[in-house]
Amino acid sequence: MSLTVPSPAGGDVTTEAFLARAPEVSLLNLRVDAIADSGTATRALTLAGEDLAGFGYRPGQDIMVLADTSGGRIIRRRYTIRRHDPVARTLDLHIVTDTDGPGAAWALALKVGDPVEAIGPRGKITLAPDATSHLFIGDDVAVPAFAAMVEALPPGSRASVVAEVAAYADKITLEGADRVQVKVVWMFREGPGRPPGAPDGLVAAARTTPLPEGDGHAYVFGEARVVAAVADVLRERGLPPERISAKAYWGLGRANASHGEPLKTPPPAP
Repeated sequence: MSLTVPSPAGGDVTTEAFLARAPEVSLLNLRVDAIADSGTATRALTLAGEDLAGFGYRPGQDIMVLADTSGGRIIRRRYTIRRHDPVARTLDLHIVTDTDGPGAAWALALKVGDPVEAIGPRGKITLAPDATSHLFIGDDVAVPAFAAMVEALPPGSRASVVAEVAAYADKITLEGADRVQVKVVWMFREGPGRPPGAPDGLVAAARTTPLPEGDGHAYVFGEARVVAAVADVLRERGLPPERISAKAYWGLGRANASHGEPLKTPPPAP
């Protein structure tokens, strides 16, 4: 899906050094318990391990996995926790594999039983605690986060989801629709549609989609430039900045940092 450039050398951090500077997260030594492929390019991984005993997270948070140590590099990638089963001590990740990046290569090479080193939970953006109305706008890589967050909403909440994915086969079913009011709009890039990372579709949707009501909150996740453009539209329409949570998951033409995070802000347009 995303076109990347090689990661620059340097900046890699050992596991011990990372944990020392981020004491709020834990090292999770896990194994691959199950693998399932769906849609055009989504791989679902179920990870298991005793390190998940007592594990806790907030919907929308992720874990950071060790994806590659070849060539003297330490490359990690972050993936949203799709589900967590505290009894079975498992968690699920849904990974878009239609990319040329190290994360996709890692996910596609895995076999059941393989070890996985993870660190987590990570991520500051989760459900706004006082909001009863929620708007989610993003692309393929945002879908696991949106699904986890919508399915965690308390009864009586209202949610609108606008998701751009590669094709109709990439639609998913959100659970809990009987508890909350959920409206989902799927946008597809198949056929002569938009390339991944093109802003047109989601920006146009942001101009017409009803804003969250009252104390509502908007969440915008996806490609860096698209996230910035969509957030701008929501602010222009009157949604206060403090009621918009925007996060760039990837950057078109740019590799994520060795710890899985793109640049904090997109570069200016040429």
